[in-house]
Amino acid sequence: MTLEPLLEAPLAIQIHVATILPAALIGAFLLVWRGRGTPLHRLLGKIWIGLMLVSALSSFFIHELRMWQGFSPIHLLSILVVVGCLRVVWLARHGRIAAHRRLVTQIYVGSILIAGGFTLMPYRIMHAVVFDGSSLPHLLLLVAILTLPWLLLALVQHSLLRPAGGRAKLFS
Repeated sequence: MTLEPLLEAPLAIQIHVATILPAALIGAFLLVWRGRGTPLHRLLGKIWIGLMLVSALSSFFIHELRMWQGFSPIHLLSILVVVGCLRVVWLARHGRIAAHRRLVTQIYVGSILIAGGFTLMPYRIMHAVVFDGSSLPHLLLLVAILTLPWLLLALVQHSLLRPAGGRAKLFS
């Protein structure tokens, strides 16, 4: 692992990574934590929304995959993230908590797990940061990194971490 490719990357990429990494950790915590609706949840949620907005907005200055006038499909995702983050706040403030949670999960899965997974593909900056070369062990590590969040999400969403008829018992 080396930070050199990231340190040599354009400022927009550095800002993007500096905001998306803590957003990934805070978002994962908020998705499994039972303290929903508490002052800490609201504070961490505001921080997460802020990080996601800065990350999405910084992506408009990243033009590594030039398809249409310097923009790519990932920029469409950024528009969805900005709109989604604004809607997440609106839903929470209007008491539509089930829709709020559903949308937060969709934003997290789509923009952090799926889009983030694509950044680990060969010839991308984050692949060079994480794997610093290419070999079978690195490929296996990539598969593990991409599989682990999906496994955790599946455990949280399904009965393996829930009592019969109840909610997840993590951090109870």
